[in-house]
Amino acid sequence: MLAGKRILLIIGGGIAAFKSLDLIRRLREHGATVTPVLTKSAEEFVTPLSASALAAQKVYRDLFDLTDEAEMGHIELSRAADLVVVAPATADLMAKMAGGLANDLASTLLLATDKRVLIAPAMNVRMWEHPATQRNLGVLKEDGVLVVGPDEGDMACGEYGPGRMSEPLAIVAAVEDALVNGPLKGHHIVVTSGPTHEPIDPVRYIANRSSGAQGTAIARALSALGAKVSFITGPADVAPPDGVGVIKVQTAAQMADAVEAALPADAAVFAAAVADWRVKTASDKKMKKDGKSLPKLDFAENPDILAGVAQRKKNRPQLVVGFAAETDDVEANATAKRKRKGCDWIVANDVRPETGIMGGTENAVTLITKDGADAWPRLSKDQVAAKLAAKIAEALS
Repeated sequence: MLAGKRILLIIGGGIAAFKSLDLIRRLREHGATVTPVLTKSAEEFVTPLSASALAAQKVYRDLFDLTDEAEMGHIELSRAADLVVVAPATADLMAKMAGGLANDLASTLLLATDKRVLIAPAMNVRMWEHPATQRNLGVLKEDGVLVVGPDEGDMACGEYGPGRMSEPLAIVAAVEDALVNGPLKGHHIVVTSGPTHEPIDPVRYIANRSSGAQGTAIARALSALGAKVSFITGPADVAPPDGVGVIKVQTAAQMADAVEAALPADAAVFAAAVADWRVKTASDKKMKKDGKSLPKLDFAENPDILAGVAQRKKNRPQLVVGFAAETDDVEANATAKRKRKGCDWIVANDVRPETGIMGGTENAVTLITKDGADAWPRLSKDQVAAKLAAKIAEALS
């Protein structure tokens, strides 16, 4: 059920931390990848070595580990997962989350993440029932934090009542509910990604600099919200995400056929950088230069996949999202493109070489809708994907 899902597990400092080791094992049994983060207090109850061995991943502990900052950075670590789980979530961690504090790695990750957070509270019954904890719980729920437990029972301190951390299998069920039964559960979404390669001869082709990173991030973000994703990708530099249906193509014509075969869908996101033209008649043999004349290439227009889906009368997705890679007058050109193509939204970006966006790790987009233009700040492509996925979920709800 959790195949391909990535969990960032923050282990707080409490006696219930020993259950988190079993939680790691259970999550992995269900197919998830688990990256553990230990607070300083958690290390009093479980060792980094035990967490690392069970997760088969590096354990993160220190906010100021410069090696880790160079490799990934606490910001990227906070956003590379599909879900952040805090188990056990101590009273102290809950208070930090509610107050927006960030004075160690765990609290900084929780403040910096753009992904949903699931907490499994664990503490003494009096601490759990204290007005401050209940006030913090209310704030966290209003912020959209998901909560599992706590259970009622005997405490390690000898008292009885609510405050025991939920059992690992109950937490796994809550994780599945968050990821598999998310706001896009029951929705089918088609995502295109990457470039297309239009052959000139068996060894040469026309292409562009698209890496496929943004489309891949979008497919992953939609899947994390519970959508069934049909991911149609050209020959991209990045690997397709896990947990989605992958259809690999080479040419624009093949991509158009694959999109047609994937419909009907509730939404379609056309992030692929499809070549506008193809060689009308590609040679079946390698073309040779003879020193006498240049080869003559006759071009033909490729199918307009976005317009074809946006303007169809039958099986049109409820929401059709296109992309506009522009080098000048970004907003104006993208607005005109939305009207011309007939799609609902256009995600426009400036792909001039100096921006480093095409083929890079970041994006700066403007979302064009019938209501106008919404310029987003420069973000990582995962952040752009998460924000777009959330807006798609809202539009389809």
